[in-house]
Amino acid sequence: MYKNLEEHNRLVNKYLKIFFVVALYWCTSILTVFVNKHLLSSDAVNLGAPLFMSWYQCVVSTIICFTMSRLSRKYPSVFTFPEGNPLDIDTFRKLLPLTVLYTLMIGANNLSLAYVTVAFYYIGRSLTTVFSVVLTYLILRQRTSFKCLVCCATIVLGFWMGVDQESLTQSFSWRGTIFGVLSSLALAMYSIQTKKSLGYVNQEIWLLSYYNNLYSTVLFLPLIILNGELDTILAYPHLWAPWFWAAMTLSGFCGFAIGFVTALEIKVTSPLTHNISGTAKACAQTVIATQYYNDVRSAIWWVSNIVVLVASAAYTRVKQLEMVQQHQQRNAATLKA
Repeated sequence: MYKNLEEHNRLVNKYLKIFFVVALYWCTSILTVFVNKHLLSSDAVNLGAPLFMSWYQCVVSTIICFTMSRLSRKYPSVFTFPEGNPLDIDTFRKLLPLTVLYTLMIGANNLSLAYVTVAFYYIGRSLTTVFSVVLTYLILRQRTSFKCLVCCATIVLGFWMGVDQESLTQSFSWRGTIFGVLSSLALAMYSIQTKKSLGYVNQEIWLLSYYNNLYSTVLFLPLIILNGELDTILAYPHLWAPWFWAAMTLSGFCGFAIGFVTALEIKVTSPLTHNISGTAKACAQTVIATQYYNDVRSAIWWVSNIVVLVASAAYTRVKQLEMVQQHQQRNAATLKA
């Protein structure tokens, strides 16, 4: 009886932990999107400089990582952060291709959010899975199963349905849609390159994040100038307002926190559960956005969202089953040998 009660309490604690971590991921992710959108195009703030905001987010993340690194050296029993030197030239050279993709991914992401509505934001960036399949074949020469290709084709169909319906509204922006597609492409390329780059930092995810954010603070500067944001920033009426920098810093903390809670959710659940959670979160985010901004959408527009969400979840499930099957086949081959 005692053992059964102890096992029951252990399972309850486990599932409560999973519930709170997933809830934390949802809240942090949705809050990040709404905070960024508020900074970029709300009547109160309307910064109009998405790359500058991206740069500042990288600055905040770099400061947080640097502080954690110093605290871990001074108080190793309280704080933990992997050892590394971001100013090492050889490390910079090896990680530069990944940092370029990281910069493009964040920049295109915020550029897309500056022009499209939060409700359309998920659809505009829904082609990451499709690009991942294409790039995996072109770069790694790895073929994809027919079932996965069907899922990808369905995602593309849902994307075009969403774009077609969004184009009928006054809020539609081809520029924002194109930046969303570029963000999806950069994310797919970043994911592939990350596997290689982790070897340069002893598989330390936080060290890689530290280096990427630090190097991106440099790479964003010429992009800010080329995008014509320097004059926008200097002419911004609230540039020296404390509340503005407080909001910008909050955005930076959200950007850093989303990386932390993503890694935490994967740790306490699994990559499959995280992908399913992200898909469900996107659905909730879309519903919240339409209610918050009073967006009235057509039935076909909602169907396009459902098509993308279901197809994305189906792709994740199919890939998971294929990985299990491959693992079982390798084990069987090992036993025969």
